Amino acid sequence: MTIKSLEDLRKIKAESQIQTKARKGNETQVIIGMGTCGIAAGAREVLAAVLEELAKRNLNNVSVLQTGCIGMCQKEPLMDIVRPGEDRVTYGPVYPADVPRIIADHLVNGNIVEDLVVAKIPNKE
Repeated sequence: MTIKSLEDLRKIKAESQIQTKARKGNETQVIIGMGTCGIAAGAREVLAAVLEELAKRNLNNVSVLQTGCIGMCQKEPLMDIVRPGEDRVTYGPVYPADVPRIIADHLVNGNIVEDLVVAKIPNKE
């Protein structure tokens, strides 16, 4: 985008603040595997789809974090959902088209998308 006015600059600032807020620490988290294997498998596109879906749904109370390789390269791209007081759920392989369903079903409504689950890590609280 070319900045032609002060209003253009304000729009860029507002969009940037939304994306920055999505990356800050909160209890509810979406974690994307961004090791080289994940990136090669499409993790950047998944990350972009997550940020877009969260913005579309105005979900500002969710942290979007990145992590390195966790050793399940054959299941990349990987995406974890961590909801307070619940098990951590790892999905994979996740494609951008899967993101709206995972966000709606699991993140918003608490229903795990079983056909995409590769691991569940018990909550130790």
